[in-house]
Amino acid sequence: MPSDCIPFRKTNYFSSFICDYLDEKPELKEFYHRFPKLDNFEDQILEKQQSFSKEHRKVLQKSLVAQYEGVTISTNTQENLNSLTGENTFTVTTGHQLNLFTGPLYFLYKIVSTINLSNILKERYPDYDFVPVYWMATEDHDFDEINYFNFKGKKIQWNRSDGGAVGVFDTEGLDKVFEIFSSELGAGRNAERLKTLFQEAYLKHQKLSDATRYIANELFGEYGLVIIDGDDKDLKRLFVPYVQRELEAQVSYHNVLPKAEKLAAKGYKVQVNPREINMFYLSEGLRERIIEKEGSYYVNDTDITWSKSEIIKELQDSPERFSPNVMMRPLYQEVILPNLCYIGGGGELAYWLELNDYFDSVEVPFPMLLLRNSVLMQTEKQAKKIERLTVSNVELFLKQHELINRKVRQISDIDINFNPQREHLKEQFAGMYELAEQTDNTFRNAVKAQEIKQLKGLDMLEKRLLKAQCLKLSDQVSRLTSIQNELFPNYSLQERTTNFSEMYLEYGEELIPELIKHLNPLKGEFIVLTK
Repeated sequence: MPSDCIPFRKTNYFSSFICDYLDEKPELKEFYHRFPKLDNFEDQILEKQQSFSKEHRKVLQKSLVAQYEGVTISTNTQENLNSLTGENTFTVTTGHQLNLFTGPLYFLYKIVSTINLSNILKERYPDYDFVPVYWMATEDHDFDEINYFNFKGKKIQWNRSDGGAVGVFDTEGLDKVFEIFSSELGAGRNAERLKTLFQEAYLKHQKLSDATRYIANELFGEYGLVIIDGDDKDLKRLFVPYVQRELEAQVSYHNVLPKAEKLAAKGYKVQVNPREINMFYLSEGLRERIIEKEGSYYVNDTDITWSKSEIIKELQDSPERFSPNVMMRPLYQEVILPNLCYIGGGGELAYWLELNDYFDSVEVPFPMLLLRNSVLMQTEKQAKKIERLTVSNVELFLKQHELINRKVRQISDIDINFNPQREHLKEQFAGMYELAEQTDNTFRNAVKAQEIKQLKGLDMLEKRLLKAQCLKLSDQVSRLTSIQNELFPNYSLQERTTNFSEMYLEYGEELIPELIKHLNPLKGEFIVLTK
């Protein structure tokens, strides 16, 4: 696949906050620990090595082996699982919701970024081992965010009642989804492979978490990916001291809120605001916030209450019932994993960048934060259409009206740029202003008003001429909008809407290896791939 790279800022799809972070703007330095450069990983390794205990490694490895029971895994994944007890083994982690059939394409890009960074680190630091980890967000309860995927402009949706953590949802009803999806796929080798993958995942596993693990393992197992479910009693027991401090002293709130206020003061949008207690309570069909009032603790919208001593006892006896929210999940991850770097999207990194003071306060090393790879995939046929239209890859990312106006101006046999006329008009009015200086302000104001009126008239004429040329060149405009709509469905990035199954139909078994080959997570640019 030929590839091209575009700076994230030039795509106009990434916030100034993330672009400033990538540019290492000095005003953001206080919001992270180490920037994700290859040379900086040595210090990160040493810091994590000193803080991560052998006991945590043993618990982690034992829990993961139990989670993988009954799952067929590759030699590389087995070796990575075995290596986690060694003090020279570290992880690179990404996380994602349990979206139906992986959801948008960037699910793939997150994991490929994680795998490739692990390989880059192994080459640079051969005395250490690096394990790529996919953290399944099994405790999320936003079912409406994950119960569908888009396929060729259609929404394939799973309808069922929701409530509680999604990881334990049964897969009932997904046979109906399979029938719909199967009919849309059609025939062919790649289509049959997708059908089998869906069937094996969702029709032969009883829980959504198990189905998601199956898919991720099938797609990435040969690269040694380790998949972790944080909804695990033994892993959560390691987190008990931090949860207790949260319940008793609201540590995250007191450390994150000032950091969020600093971000806001610098003009950046705050991604997530902390609650006073950033924990949920889990039970069957329930995941609700824990609230403290005057020394008593409550589960929101329920009759469950505790005194302070009672909730601490509940935590000690049943740690699996306590679930971190978005503010505390990063800490939970870093407590139970020997992790060096978290790889996520722009929105994820934005809330992670609120957390480093919180990590310092509980004496847990803050990981490096790396923006995942972003990709636009186009077929060779699409690339030829783009070439014939003389559109650059950078221009493809323009808003559609901006792209149309720019190309019409370029290909029109009439000059649609009225700037020379504007300059001529301004020169004429310059003489009028000299005359006005010899009279009074009322005349000068009249001259100014007339200049503005005539310049606006030129603007209007230019717009009308441009519109007329757009109609005259409607064939070129139609082909231009058609190809952009193909690559940017619903005027959004392809990776945020399109499901991987569309690409798999086109590329088949080459899809993942080609992504592995071309995605460099440390390059820091948007990638355009063509086949």
